[in-house]
Amino acid sequence: MFFIIHKYFSNTEDNKKYMINFAKTHFITSAPDISKLPSDEGIEIAFVGRSNAGKSTALNTITNQKRLAKTSKTPGRTQLINLFEIEPNKRIVDLPGYGFADVPLAVKNKWQKSLTEYLQKRASLKAIIVLMDIRHPLKDLDRQVITWAVMANLQILILLTKADKLSRNARQKAFQDVKVQMTEFGGRFDIIPFSSLSNLGVIETKEILSSLFEDLHETNSEKVDQAFKKYQEENGIDPSITESTEDEEYQPEFDEAAWRNFKGLK
Repeated sequence: MFFIIHKYFSNTEDNKKYMINFAKTHFITSAPDISKLPSDEGIEIAFVGRSNAGKSTALNTITNQKRLAKTSKTPGRTQLINLFEIEPNKRIVDLPGYGFADVPLAVKNKWQKSLTEYLQKRASLKAIIVLMDIRHPLKDLDRQVITWAVMANLQILILLTKADKLSRNARQKAFQDVKVQMTEFGGRFDIIPFSSLSNLGVIETKEILSSLFEDLHETNSEKVDQAFKKYQEENGIDPSITESTEDEEYQPEFDEAAWRNFKGLK
């Protein structure tokens, strides 16, 4: 069976000790593709989601800043990979949104290549934060990003945004529905209902991000490894491509053909 992790961190003194001060986050640079990004060192955690999922608003809430990430009344205007540094070697990456923007096809195709190339080739990428409107979760494009992240053995945090739009009972039902659906994936998951308006889930999100940056995030690695091995077997994936030797670690080549089904920006 596939394995899903759902854990809310409690506000214990141990967890508080590892809380990063996200208010120190500052903008570094914007880049059209990975060739223009800073040195591929340290830890990066990428925020990704549909263009109307509230990604920029969530980033501003997490960092307690009003204008760190630019928000727009027209979703999908972010065309670049935006990097923010919390402290040395700890970065948040705001990736272009997918699946909504009304822009020329050539621009969408350019976004797609930048997004997929970053996800496949950036060695410092450790985890992905997938933001989904709690009322419209797990669309096809979200599933494709999650599937790739699982295959890349990345940790995944699902933020069910705009949770204040639902009543408490409806929110709990939506959360449970997503939790059940996520069992089809093998991997490392946390799921949090999130609201920038009411601050629901903000503390939990900061705690998990802090633990990821500090390499302290707990998972049941044995069950994760078993689930991932089964996923490889069922999908005919050679296990050797996800293993590293003492001499060198495998670095997959960018395979655009393998991503031809990722149509989020068309």
